[in-house]
Amino acid sequence: MGFYSTAMDAVMEYTGLSPAGFFTILALMVVVYKMVCGMFVGPEEFDQKHRETTMPAPAAVPEPVQLGDVTEEELRAYDGSDPRKPLLMAIKGQIYDVSRSRMFYGPGGPYALFAGRDASRALALMSFNREDLTGNIEGLSSDELEVLQDWEYKFMEKYEKVGRIVLEKSTNNNTENGRNIQEKDNGAVEE
Repeated sequence: MGFYSTAMDAVMEYTGLSPAGFFTILALMVVVYKMVCGMFVGPEEFDQKHRETTMPAPAAVPEPVQLGDVTEEELRAYDGSDPRKPLLMAIKGQIYDVSRSRMFYGPGGPYALFAGRDASRALALMSFNREDLTGNIEGLSSDELEVLQDWEYKFMEKYEKVGRIVLEKSTNNNTENGRNIQEKDNGAVEE
């Protein structure tokens, strides 16, 4: 009992508090310390907790599939409404797979209206109007054509070309010896 009474006398002498008041304040300080430390975690712990709780595993973007020649109507099926299909967009008749930028070109994205279409005119005019969502670039100024060319270069660098837009599918293709031959005006043209 000598140690206990000496400790209590020392608490009162140095702090001016009763032993009950001193231990109450000490307990509150420990609780506040634990709460504050819980708010701040080290970078390793934060990364681990953040990955586990907030970020689902990123969905793997499938490899681009070469489509070849498609009509504008067929291209519309690749507007992002079917998550199993790639997300495609065309500039000047060249189709690009923009699936890896789904957050921009997919449903709900800021450029979603361009997906599944040839957006050449809209990009040249920097327009979001539905009537400009066409591949028709007639009547554009040289400055607008330059803007369109810049867009095309960006797409060529960033996305893979997977096909091109044709007016209609050719139905008169014949194959001889593994080569495609189109019949035109009584003459044969090899491709």
